[in-house]
Amino acid sequence: MNAISACLITLNEEKNLPRALVSLKGVADEIVVVDACSSDTTIEIARQHGAVVHVRPWTNYSDQRNFAASQAQHNWILAIDADEEVGQELRASLLRWKLEPATGAAYEFSRRAEYLGKWMRHSGWYPDIKPRLYDRRQGKFIGVLHEKVHAEGVVGRLEGDLLHHAYGTLAAHRVKSEAYASISAEAMFQRGQRHWLFPLLLFPTWTLVHTLVLRAAWLDGWRGLLIAWMAARTVFRKYWKLGQRAGRIARGETK
Repeated sequence: MNAISACLITLNEEKNLPRALVSLKGVADEIVVVDACSSDTTIEIARQHGAVVHVRPWTNYSDQRNFAASQAQHNWILAIDADEEVGQELRASLLRWKLEPATGAAYEFSRRAEYLGKWMRHSGWYPDIKPRLYDRRQGKFIGVLHEKVHAEGVVGRLEGDLLHHAYGTLAAHRVKSEAYASISAEAMFQRGQRHWLFPLLLFPTWTLVHTLVLRAAWLDGWRGLLIAWMAARTVFRKYWKLGQRAGRIARGETK
């Protein structure tokens, strides 16, 4: 049987974490939580559900996830977030997979997002197929933002959805958008990128049109329109922040 270590990274997730941990019951042979010094009851909740908890100051998404995998007992890692849960069809697929010989280095499945109280079916948010089950001997997470599993081998497919309870309010979406923009801008700056004005004028509009039309966000109604708008806003803020960062350096400021 293929044993699974479920790995989660957390920071102040007391509201979401119980749902995620309950969904792993019977699927995961072990749960590892790497917590970035939460100030709420996240750590206590994780331990109450039988998770092994490691407290580690935040570095970046990939590094935290890879550290969690390194602390696991088993080589097969199921990586989920605290605001996600294993859907029933995916649960059945995972249980069947555990009884069969593994033929891939990693396995992907779709992720369905709930946005402002409704499950999205378009907008580039579904099926949002991602490899989240992988053999740590053949794969790891890469990328500072929008991290993903890179596997040295065949990537298989499992049926069913990982359910993502994305944003319950527009304010929460804006907070996450701003954080992504800041991280992206800093990453671009560290790579040596300094040109920001032309991308700022062009790319937000392209992102809006691309999300609305090519990703069919309009089929998700007013929520899809908000998703498209927020995607464009994130791109705008990313290049705006890059411009601010580059400007401060040009003026001789250290930060």
